[in-house]
Amino acid sequence: MDGRDLVRSVKAIGSAGAVQGLRTVRAAWRRRRSDATGLVARGAERARVPGLVRDVEPGPGGGVVRFDRTELRITVDVNGAVFWGWDGAGQEPSYALAGRCPEPDPRAELEPASGRKLHRSSTGAGKLLRAVNMARDAVGRMADDLVVAARTSEALLLAGTLAPFGHTVAEALSVPSFGVNLQPLAPTGEFAPPMTGVRSWGPVLNRAAGHAVNLAVEWIFTEEVRRLRAAYGLPRSGRVAAHRARERLGWTVFHGFSARVVPRPGDWRHGLDVTGYWWPYDREDRLPAEVLDFLDAGPAPVFVGLGSATVPDAERMSDQVVRALRAAGLRGVIQRGWGELRGEGDDMLTVGEVPHSLLFPRMAAVVHHAGAGTTAAGLRAGVPAVPVPVQFDEAFWAARLVALGVSPGAVPLRGFTADALAAALRRATSDPSYAHHARTLAEELKAEDGVAPVLEAVNRLAG
Repeated sequence: MDGRDLVRSVKAIGSAGAVQGLRTVRAAWRRRRSDATGLVARGAERARVPGLVRDVEPGPGGGVVRFDRTELRITVDVNGAVFWGWDGAGQEPSYALAGRCPEPDPRAELEPASGRKLHRSSTGAGKLLRAVNMARDAVGRMADDLVVAARTSEALLLAGTLAPFGHTVAEALSVPSFGVNLQPLAPTGEFAPPMTGVRSWGPVLNRAAGHAVNLAVEWIFTEEVRRLRAAYGLPRSGRVAAHRARERLGWTVFHGFSARVVPRPGDWRHGLDVTGYWWPYDREDRLPAEVLDFLDAGPAPVFVGLGSATVPDAERMSDQVVRALRAAGLRGVIQRGWGELRGEGDDMLTVGEVPHSLLFPRMAAVVHHAGAGTTAAGLRAGVPAVPVPVQFDEAFWAARLVALGVSPGAVPLRGFTADALAAALRRATSDPSYAHHARTLAEELKAEDGVAPVLEAVNRLAG
């Protein structure tokens, strides 16, 4: 289970009965793994008598459990370790829950101090360096699972950053593979590496930076690749040599975005193909009733959501978003996302997961973090956008939205203000050129079939 499930389980235990429920909770917290010895004094995990559970608020990687007389804040780290503290006190490590750590919540990577440091990095390169170090720490925990999954596979389709390790797995198991990227990660002189979030440095430096980013990704998997190659009797290969070997082989990489959005760079080698977007398969065919009622109650609102991006201060960010919408005279549909945004009032609706393919076409504009997937969903819907890039490739996609004429400009999270967002929203919703460009591009994207080339390649591998 993840951090949110852990919080819900505490509610289930506590509500079962005041006395017996609290005894069960106390017993769970006191069960500690042997490797926790010495982390904290036993007094730090003393039992409390907080009363009955009154409210539970699951959040990214954990949440808050409110009792009659106190509250317990729980966080599950990416390692599966439990951190908790009473009444706002600093959280301390606890190993619990019947002697077994819960499964890690991916969102928890951005909740502990190591993840929050990403927001303090002032440059894209700084964020990328921190992310590479975080990924290197985490990769060992998933490497064996990836090998196990690959053993029962007829082909491996490897997403961008997994390519160095995945290609080695494919070689070890004699399984065919190709890449499936959502970003243009191969070096090019035409633009700087998207993951750095910077503008072009010119052809020479752009290509050099692209190679540097790719080597940084290779470095994430160095130890696991070395271990895997030794285990399967493969010859040793360094980071640079492994990357060059894939290039010499002309290893196929499909890119799931449209050439109308990012034209294929002219200096890319053969085998790096831009196919068009890969749209998600939405099981729902109707919006939730509360969303439909809100949409029918007034003019088209503006969607605001940051998806999988986190923010340093959710309450402050939520307040500024609501103030910006009201200053621009617009209603809002605010998606909680990993940033835990929210809005209150008759002119605001806070939602959880809602299919973008159903919601976005009903919007006057969409405000999002400019991740690759959400950017694509907004373009598909044919509505103007105001990107709020947070980190990594989001500044790249935000710049593309502006260049395509579907956005008046980005409002980056660093330096974000209600006034800046309100001004951008006024332009996006009052200047008809943005809606016109968005609709025109959406019609062009409808004519593309990005899945067909990938499906054809899979069928060829299957023989």
